[in-house]
Amino acid sequence: MIRTLVVDDQQLVRAGLRMLCTAADGVEVVGEAEDGRQAVALVEKLAPQVVLMDLRMPGVDGITATRRILGARPSVRVLVLTTFDDDEHLYPALEAGACGFLAKDTAPEELLDGIRLAADGGSPFSPHVLRRLVRRAVAAEHPPAGRAEAVALTGREREVLECVVAGRSNAEIAERLFIGVTTVKSHIASLMTKTGSRNRVQLAVAACGFGLDGRGPPRPSGEPESGR
Repeated sequence: MIRTLVVDDQQLVRAGLRMLCTAADGVEVVGEAEDGRQAVALVEKLAPQVVLMDLRMPGVDGITATRRILGARPSVRVLVLTTFDDDEHLYPALEAGACGFLAKDTAPEELLDGIRLAADGGSPFSPHVLRRLVRRAVAAEHPPAGRAEAVALTGREREVLECVVAGRSNAEIAERLFIGVTTVKSHIASLMTKTGSRNRVQLAVAACGFGLDGRGPPRPSGEPESGR
């Protein structure tokens, strides 16, 4: 079970998230907080693995709470869930240590996948948020076009990488390419090693050097796969 703490100043939102998680396999809501101060205290008391964090709350906001939580318990995964996905909130949240950023209009199954991915050490992002991060990172770094030429990718790795750029979760990639989630994780681990990436955002930025933009649906290559 993934021990999850829900943080939001709206009781209705907290109730909805609790119902969603309670009905899902492998996710357990161990507590709720209505502001950042309560969130920090409950993390110490309940030791959740994942914190679903709203950003705009009275008193201690989500960004401050994220910084305090991770300062005391670095292993906790803070996943931002908010209606405010603009740069004013996105980058401060990431700088505070949030592992991912999902908009509140995210589909229920995508949110659950995000919780599982966060608990597994991944970085869940709404597709449009990930694309914005990639554009900004590419503009800042100006990666040389020749960087990718020294890295050899298989056809399947290119397909997986295209899905990463599109912001798809491991489960979505598996379904799209007709392979197992374990196989997806193996490919992503290989891609991170080959490209020197530490997380999915860096991996998506590296993908630009291969001419991938996440817009076109990848076609399964037909390579035999294991791990279904």
